[in-house]
Order: sequence, then C-alpha cells, then structure tokens
Amino acid sequence: MNIALIGSGGREHALCQKIFESPLTNKVYCIPGNAGTSRIAQNIDIDIFNFKRVLQIIRLKKIDLVIVGPEEPLVRGLVDFLSKKKIKVFGPSKFASKLEGSKAFMKKLCKIKKIPTAEFKICNNISQVLNFLNNSKLPIVVKADGLAAGKGVSICKSRGQVLKISKEIFKGKFKSSKKLILEEFLNGEEASYFVITDGTNIKFFGSAQDHKKVGEQDKGPNTGGMGAYSPAFIINKDIEKKIIKKIVEPTLSSLREKKRPYKGFLYVGLMIKDNEPYLIEYNVRMGDPECQVIMPRLKTDIVKIFLNTLKNKLKETKIVWHKKKCMTIVLCSKGYPGSYKKGKKIQNLEKLRLDKKTFIYHAGTKIVNGSILSNGGRVLNVTSIGFNLLKVRKKILSLIKKINWKYGFFRKDIGWKVIK
Repeated sequence: MNIALIGSGGREHALCQKIFESPLTNKVYCIPGNAGTSRIAQNIDIDIFNFKRVLQIIRLKKIDLVIVGPEEPLVRGLVDFLSKKKIKVFGPSKFASKLEGSKAFMKKLCKIKKIPTAEFKICNNISQVLNFLNNSKLPIVVKADGLAAGKGVSICKSRGQVLKISKEIFKGKFKSSKKLILEEFLNGEEASYFVITDGTNIKFFGSAQDHKKVGEQDKGPNTGGMGAYSPAFIINKDIEKKIIKKIVEPTLSSLREKKRPYKGFLYVGLMIKDNEPYLIEYNVRMGDPECQVIMPRLKTDIVKIFLNTLKNKLKETKIVWHKKKCMTIVLCSKGYPGSYKKGKKIQNLEKLRLDKKTFIYHAGTKIVNGSILSNGGRVLNVTSIGFNLLKVRKKILSLIKKINWKYGFFRKDIGWKVIK
C-alpha cells in the first residue's frame, strides 16, 4: 500500500516510523514531513490546508490510505473532504473534531452526559467573566474556546490576571475564537489516556504523562510538552474502568446519537484527584510528545489497526504492547515557548550510533543543502525504551550531550515525580 501521512511534527515522525515498518506498506509520503521523515518517506512540501492540492497529490501518487496527524486539518474538515472524494482516510470528521476544536462544545457535552469535569462558565463578554469571578475561588483557569496551538490555557492566581487574559481573548488574540471558558482549578495529577475507536468499539491505545511546564520541577509557562513517559503509573485498573465508563463511553454514545460517530484516535486529558478521573480536555489525535513514547511500545502492526478501524472491525483486532517503559526528552530552541530563532544547524546527529531501543524523532527540523536545520520551537525528541526509567533517562541525557546543540535547551528532570 502507498500511505500518506499529513503533518510535520515529532508525532508524525513516530507514526511514520511505525507505518514504514509495516509489511503492508509499500511507500510512505509525508505531507509536508520534516528532516527525520525524509529518511524513511518521501516528503511533499505543500500547504496541508489547500485540500484540493492535497487531493491532487493523493491521486498523482496513487495513495491507498491517508492518516491525518495534527488537529487543525481535522478541525477544518480534511477527513470529510477526502471521504467525499472516495479516499480512504483515518481520522475523525469535522463535527466529531469539535471535541478539540471547541472547548465550549466539549463542556456542553459534559454537562448533558454528566461527565466528571471542572465547574465552568462559557463567556462571550466581560460581565459574564465578572459574574463567574464573584462566585468562584482563585485560582481560575481561562481557556480560549478554539484551537490556540497549546497557548490558549492560563492558570490565573489573581482577578486582574483573569480579566487581562479574558480581554485579550475577546479582542481576538487567537484567530479561532473570541469566546472563552472559565473553569475552577482542579488540584491533582495530570495524565494522558488514549483510545482508538471505529465508532462503536473502543480499544486502549496507551497512556502517558506529559511535562507541559518549560522549567524543571514543573515551573514556568506552559509549552506544547517538554517530555513524557509511558505508561502513566497513576492510571490503575480501577481508574481505567472509570475513565471508560464515566468519560469515554458517554462521549462516543453522544456523537452516535447525533448520527456523527467518532472514528480515530481520541486523547483523553485527565486530572486524577482522590482516585477519581476528571476530564480536562479532549484531543482528536495522538498527543505530542505522548505519541513518541507510545509508538515504541506498540507491537501490533499499526497499518492493520488503521484498516480495521476503517472497516469497523476493531473488536476483532488484538493490540499488543511491550512491557518496557519509554521516555522522551524534547530538545527545544532557546527562547521557546517565547520567541526563538529558526534555521540553526544541528551538526552531530549523523555521528550518533543508535541501538534498537533508542530513537530520535524529528519535530521542528528541515533539510537545506544537505544540512539539518531547526525549524520550530520543539526540535528533536530523544527517546529510549527499557525497564528502568532512571537508566532510560540517563541514556537519553548522554545522547543529548553528544548532540551538543548550542542553540537548544531541555529539561533534565523528565519523570521526576516517579523516579526516586
């Protein structure tokens, strides 16, 4: 089969590697891809939001299956567009993607289906914000309604901060929406839980713990993710049953009732408090960097999983996992998540000798005249798998030292809450 993968991040490189390894795969095309995917796939540098151009490439390259990696093309309706053109495509529809594309949509669904989540208020103006403030305790979480590239959530410790951020959103700081959600702050342990669903059947697809804060010991502003490990030890069998019964099943049944079944990966962002899971957010695709620690643990052929999902045959698909743990540390451009420079050369990657337990997934990279250059805030995901997370982390840190990229920085403490 010829398979196209839409996207250019670390998540896509991790997916690309698994697709490449499948005996069902003939050739992989990454649209647009990065320096890492170019080693195992053919990168095609076109605008992924030009759906007609994407379709032309799919037909030209005789592509049999399309996998959509990132959220924005899903929210904009790429799956619907390709499906109407009789293209086999994996990912949720535009309507189902509102679970991530609109936090207000997701919260309303939670209220109707009594899904455990933080108390909230959907606000369209500042008087609604003041009303919620007067009846709530600080801190308060302010969330932009639409997609905001991981920058739309702020935990505010003062009224002034809530009002400042709310006004910025109302003035159109994020192009996707001028609406916001205010939430009570939930104190607990965050975890990411993944499922894959064919619209009716649900299968577990890994768990992970991401590290969102830029600084060590979870200090500083939020980022897209500085590193992760899998599995998430906090999710035991009891909590897992609650996640499925109280959160995932009511959500998917709600979409089925609307005759808009959900097909694809579903990322359940959770806060675990007193052994109870609360839904923080849904993502309608694999997480990043969580995908980079889940993929190395997957034993089952991923292309077979995709095909069975599209055929509504997920029930008879056995998904098998390695018992080993996996960790990734993200090497970022200096200045991230604020302003940073692109186009900085990464010299020592060619010299590294990686064993079968170690992977370097490219995120923000590109090749120019044969050289690998930085092309984003999060640049490389240095990843390894093993039974002991402390040893795994030491191995990753020694590799980062060998890369010795003077324009980058990283967190040395990924897994700090579970590594004693």
